[in-house]
Amino acid sequence: MSRFSTGSYPAALSLVAVAALALTACSGAGSTTGSSSGGGRTLVVDTSFNLKTADPGREFEPTGQIVDKALYETLLTFEGNDVTKPIPGLASSYEQSADGRTLTLHLRAGAKFSDGSAVTADDVVFSLNRVIALKGNPSFLLDGVTVTKTDASTVTLVSAKSNPALPFILPNPALGIVNAKTVQAHGGSATASDAAEKYLNSASAGSGPYTLSSFNTNTQVVLTKNPKYNGSAKPTYDKIVIRNVQAPTQKLNVQRGDSQVALDLTSDQVKGLAGGLKVSSGASSDVIFLLLNQDTKVSSVTANAKFVEAVRKGIDYKGLLTLGGAGSIQPAGVIPSNFLGALPASQAAGRDLAGAKAALKASGIAKPSVTLGYPSDLTVDGLSLQTLAERIQAQLKEVGIDVTLAPAPTTTELDNYRNGKEQAGLWYWGPDYPDPSDYLVFLPGNLVGLRAGWKAGADNELTALGEKAATTIGDDTRKTQYEEIQTRLNAGGPFIPLMQPSRNTVSAASVTGIAYNPVWTIDVAALGSK
Repeated sequence: MSRFSTGSYPAALSLVAVAALALTACSGAGSTTGSSSGGGRTLVVDTSFNLKTADPGREFEPTGQIVDKALYETLLTFEGNDVTKPIPGLASSYEQSADGRTLTLHLRAGAKFSDGSAVTADDVVFSLNRVIALKGNPSFLLDGVTVTKTDASTVTLVSAKSNPALPFILPNPALGIVNAKTVQAHGGSATASDAAEKYLNSASAGSGPYTLSSFNTNTQVVLTKNPKYNGSAKPTYDKIVIRNVQAPTQKLNVQRGDSQVALDLTSDQVKGLAGGLKVSSGASSDVIFLLLNQDTKVSSVTANAKFVEAVRKGIDYKGLLTLGGAGSIQPAGVIPSNFLGALPASQAAGRDLAGAKAALKASGIAKPSVTLGYPSDLTVDGLSLQTLAERIQAQLKEVGIDVTLAPAPTTTELDNYRNGKEQAGLWYWGPDYPDPSDYLVFLPGNLVGLRAGWKAGADNELTALGEKAATTIGDDTRKTQYEEIQTRLNAGGPFIPLMQPSRNTVSAASVTGIAYNPVWTIDVAALGSK
């Protein structure tokens, strides 16, 4: 999850942390997993951490989303991997006004926090206003939203302008509801001076199916079943251990039974897995794309419309999919295939080598050369951007375009990307929430548009389409509008969608309920056993 489109990558580990991980992986720590002996039934989940905090008002990293999904309930949620319709969470029902500005939510009767106290409308108002006031990574989710208590069991959210995406935003674990009195007692407030993060990294204050037993951003997070939880689905496991483990060790651990779930194996790593293991594979919702800078001060070559056309036609998209692994797909636009407004697969670009050469000739650029920047240490769902960049370089050479690869560490290249300094860039966008409005950032003058030197005024008609779609109510109309936006983006924009890589989850045969979700990756509390 990321507003800068880098998604998940392993946190740096100290030598002490590496040693601790090695001991955990090799000491048989998971030997009681799945049994009812000792401290009860335990599930061990291995993943590569991108984790900074367990405080729902501040976290917005992939591993943090996994953790807080189990600790805190949100007003609305999604069922499994279906993100097409928000369903009740702490709210038993909701209504959105005809103008899309007012969302009224009715709270579930009898919901309790882990200390046994009732979840109230005051807790909801405090929690959401705290997210807004902290101005942390997730604060943008509630931009322009005012939260008020209507009565003891009703909360109203009013947006400054029509906000049809709000029901799709509320399931984000960063908007989990906290126990206001407990958080306030530990330095919390709905102001910028809030000081509750330290407490929330040591204990949870939610109504979710699990509570926080221990938290370490380098090694592991331990969750314990919440006996006060009264949601519809009771958790199966007494304890869940989420460990920071690199992919090769994840494979070894799940093969020998030291863990029951591995989240970060590549398509190559899951080939031939046997021994009672299950592999769930499918396209992720991460869209990898090329950007070609439209600022002539950065590159007069990439700002040439015919050059952009030559690149778009010169890419061998099917050839790139072989790198993404089984289950990877080519999106037809920037909106991933499983979201409202995605273009049909029939509109996906195909390679036209003759057309690419003709467009390059029409550009008037003799022997064009361009530098391609990308993060050298970043993988997307197991796919190395280095490998992908090398393949693109070879394909465009056939067109007559000389591509110089310029990899750099993520921290370095991210600055170039954010500041619009890349001539060409290879990045991806991971969804902040599963609604097409999250992709309006690609329009001229918007966040990603500016990173490609595509300034406001570059395409006023497209900008107007985006402004209209952002406030339109009704799925059928919105679908048509977002399809039109992407069709125009594909025809004249500086972005070339390449692929949605395969996402693989490996689990022991005994584990049930595995479902990849683009918001929180996996709901560990929903996992069962047979």
